[in-house]
Amino acid sequence: MAPSSSVVSKLKVQLKLSISRLRMVQQKDTAIAKQQRRQMAHLLEQGKEESARIRVENIIRSDITTELLEILELYCELLLARIGLLEPKECDPGLEEAIKSIIHAAPRTDVKELQQARQLLVEKYGKEFALEAIENSDGKVAERVVKKLRVEPPEAMLVDLYLKEIAKTYGVDWPKGRSKQTSDSDGDDDDDDDPSSGQAVKNLEEPLTTEELTKATPPRDLGPKSPVSIAPPSPSTDNLSPRVKLPGPPELKPSAKMSGLKKQPPNTQAQSGPKVDDAEDGGKKGVGGKIPDVDELARRFAALKK
Repeated sequence: MAPSSSVVSKLKVQLKLSISRLRMVQQKDTAIAKQQRRQMAHLLEQGKEESARIRVENIIRSDITTELLEILELYCELLLARIGLLEPKECDPGLEEAIKSIIHAAPRTDVKELQQARQLLVEKYGKEFALEAIENSDGKVAERVVKKLRVEPPEAMLVDLYLKEIAKTYGVDWPKGRSKQTSDSDGDDDDDDDPSSGQAVKNLEEPLTTEELTKATPPRDLGPKSPVSIAPPSPSTDNLSPRVKLPGPPELKPSAKMSGLKKQPPNTQAQSGPKVDDAEDGGKKGVGGKIPDVDELARRFAALKK
């Protein structure tokens, strides 16, 4: 038996290959199903309803298979994300459903990469574990996987729903007269919107008075809303409870020069120089709180001209 580490490393590679292969198969099946739906629309348009009912079962089975591959792809991604839990010899309870579902369903698919990943899982956990998964004796295989693998004819109601949806998508009148009934029902709805045959029309409510409007409480969401919406960051291992921190205005700290100027007493006369009225009045006190009259202003203006 190969060492556990080598099996896990091989399994990691096969899981990556299986995921890419499963996606390709799903895209291919979806394209083929689209072509088959177009063919069903042509059959319905030609009136070959019985042939369309038989062939549409292939489309239903193809859709079920595509859904199964999507489920298996999710299980492969889960195992790849938790590849470290595959190192122990015993199966982890959180991965038991995914592992047993892959072992149970992989042989029913045409994806070789997934089948090789299944072989590595069987080699890792042993034959008894694989036998339990194949027979689903312990019920650990996912119920939706078991349901997708059941081989049974689709119900008649499901067939009708598929055919109606195909006819609606491609604009085919099926069942016959369906489009006419739809148009008639639309016309009836239009008549109901504009009643004119004496039907009772609900009276409009009386408008509110000014006093009632002044007493009414305005809604909280009234007014313009901010166009910027900030979502909180997702939690991480470094920060389990992140919070949103909005940038605020920068804190301006005064420089050493500005702080020195604030400490000095103001000396406006030394900075601004001698006043005009001091030069004219011979050192007299300048105008403090008085408003100069016209004669004094004229005298100052004449002194400035000199």
